[in-house]
Amino acid sequence: MRAIVLEAPGRLSPLDLPEPGAPGPGEALVAIRRVGVCGTDLHAFHGRQPFLAYPRILGHELGAEVLAVGPDVTTLRPGDRCAVRPYLECGECDACLRGSANCCMRLEVLGAHIDGGMRERLVLPADHLHRSDQLTLDELALVETLSIGAHAVARACPSADDRVLVLGAGPIGLGIAAHLRARGLDPVVADVNPARRAFAGSWAGVRTLAFEPDHDPATLLRDAWRGDAPTVVLDATGNAASMAGTFSLVAHGGRIVFVGLFQGEVTFHDPDFHRRELTLLASRNATAGDVEATIALLESRSFTLDAWLTDRCALEDVPVVMPTWASGPSATIKGLIEVP
Repeated sequence: MRAIVLEAPGRLSPLDLPEPGAPGPGEALVAIRRVGVCGTDLHAFHGRQPFLAYPRILGHELGAEVLAVGPDVTTLRPGDRCAVRPYLECGECDACLRGSANCCMRLEVLGAHIDGGMRERLVLPADHLHRSDQLTLDELALVETLSIGAHAVARACPSADDRVLVLGAGPIGLGIAAHLRARGLDPVVADVNPARRAFAGSWAGVRTLAFEPDHDPATLLRDAWRGDAPTVVLDATGNAASMAGTFSLVAHGGRIVFVGLFQGEVTFHDPDFHRRELTLLASRNATAGDVEATIALLESRSFTLDAWLTDRCALEDVPVVMPTWASGPSATIKGLIEVP
């Protein structure tokens, strides 16, 4: 069976794997048909992913087709198209028992902690496969990215009168914007990249702002709301300076949600944090409910994902193409790997 392995930072190679066995109880054998490439994969390629050890088969944004199911699985059948929820929880720790399997104490994420989906076939827990009769394989591969946005919005818990700022107009920021719009909110999306701002405006129908190094971001944001600061800031940049800067942007009594992450520390001035009674939240991965909400949003056709898919390649071409995708800022919104 064909696969692609990241042997070390910057070094991808083809790999021949043995075929997976037949699915056992609670399992399904799937053919991986699409693999989305995201920032996590590109950070891993550069050696900057904090949760990953090498060698590793990448791939956690997966559109799959069911080939066979275990003897007790009744929710799926061969031929079903599914999105994969790639967060494999233990089901036994305190977080899992309290309903927070997305941050399980022993969580294993496909393509990060354990080998992922840049391969032809894989056995997975059946309850981590989310079926849709309406979505294409391309769309199903992007459900995971959008689900992270759904979870971030749930963490922020915005109300109709909140002024919401999204920092970062990459795929995660776009997913956040889509779920905010689905709630009837009117967020502002800020990014340094003019092409990404333009895409966010046209695709999600949101207002956008430039965050340029020589501008005062606080002044820009207050202009966006006629003198008021945002009450909710969701940072999807994974940039240390941006994340540290959120504390000076948010209104008194406001909420900050860190969706992106980086390998390092974030510090803030404690007296100011207390004086303004800010709330700081992390958002990690997504729950089964977030995935189902994302599938429902896509099936409503409020948003289409065709414009996201700017780059494609075949599985065998990944070692040549992925270094180009990882080379720096480009017009790529989402790269997609096709596995026939």
